[in-house]
Amino acid sequence: MRQHHIVLLPGDGIGPEITAVTKSLLEAISKKHGFELFFDEHLIGGAAINATNSPLPESTLEACKKSDAVLLAAIGDPKFDQNPREKKPETGLLQLRAGLELFANLRPVQIRPALIDSSSLKSEVIEGVDLMVVRELTGGIYFGDPKGRIKTNEGERAFNTMSYSQKEIDRIAEVAFDIAKSRRKKLCSVDKANVLDVSQLWRERIESLSTNYEDIDVSHLYVDNAAMQLIKDPRQFDVLLTSNLFGDILSDEAAMLSGSIGMLPSASLGSNGPGLFEPVHGSAPDLAGLDQANPMAMILSAAMMLRIALKESKAADGLERAVDNVLAAGLRTNDLKQKGTTQLGCMDMGNALLKEI
Repeated sequence: MRQHHIVLLPGDGIGPEITAVTKSLLEAISKKHGFELFFDEHLIGGAAINATNSPLPESTLEACKKSDAVLLAAIGDPKFDQNPREKKPETGLLQLRAGLELFANLRPVQIRPALIDSSSLKSEVIEGVDLMVVRELTGGIYFGDPKGRIKTNEGERAFNTMSYSQKEIDRIAEVAFDIAKSRRKKLCSVDKANVLDVSQLWRERIESLSTNYEDIDVSHLYVDNAAMQLIKDPRQFDVLLTSNLFGDILSDEAAMLSGSIGMLPSASLGSNGPGLFEPVHGSAPDLAGLDQANPMAMILSAAMMLRIALKESKAADGLERAVDNVLAAGLRTNDLKQKGTTQLGCMDMGNALLKEI
């Protein structure tokens, strides 16, 4: 029997609740499709700070490195907002990405047919939307040096550096080109080449690499125009390639096309080693312990994990089909409720999905 070792990182807020639901579904789907999953839970984020005074204990990172895949729920807690940077929950996630050398973030945006009316956009605008945001994850302004805050004669000054090397651009571009080959063969690269030197290098490298992918239709958009086009005509996009900062913003904007950020999964991948799979939503501390969380983004992240990391495509299809069937039956968590639908809590939604499996 095929066996896979998964590290679960429940994290903070609603994380433990959606992790429990997702784990039960993974156990059911693995039995149905003839493979075995071994789970190992570890601390990250605020929960780790409370227990170990570190947002990413060394034991967590080492366990992740030895796994076949990592499934993260959510991190973040307002009580740590005033902590120094190294003692914030979010630092644990950045350290995990760096420790696993995860440079490519994949965020699929696919409109579930039953949720077309949940979007704030008109149905004729979003119907049929199926795009992938490929975001560079370990470079750019979040990691560039120098950075910091200094005292000057004019008061305090803060600064960050947006920086990319040719190597960093090329490796994320190759991921995006390869994904485009398996989809509709369209790639739109997002930059700000009319203003930024770093974006000029970015665009030059995409143009150079495109000669190796002659079957891919390559286009470029400035980030401000890309933001507008995502709302105006999202169906025009297949694969969106972005730097770290631009991808952070645009992928969250794209997430709302679906009607709820609680529906969207993501994957972070490196050249070697395990990938990290996580919902794009936050920890929603105001919902923690209330059984109101939507577990579907984490469940769909688990489906990405099954398909990409574990090569269990039939099981991934089964999870996604269960989500679509439950939504088609009119079952909704609070964030998706509409007139004529039945509202369920997190655990009851999990039970409904289990019945579909």
